[in-house]
Amino acid sequence: MPTEKQKDTAIFVCQLLSNLYQPINVFRYDKRIKTLSILAGINDSLEIVINENGFWDFESGIKH
Repeated sequence: MPTEKQKDTAIFVCQLLSNLYQPINVFRYDKRIKTLSILAGINDSLEIVINENGFWDFESGIKH
């Protein structure tokens, strides 16, 4: 199960994405590595991973 910190961070990140009018396409908890993953944006161009401590990392799938 996700930790309380992960849950709080997920709410924050989802609200931020919503405020920026970005669709949230996949929201998944991986119990093997204990992370929450969010794929968002048009064409899944945004990937957010939230670790057990509630820290999140952002990666853009946009290629320059």
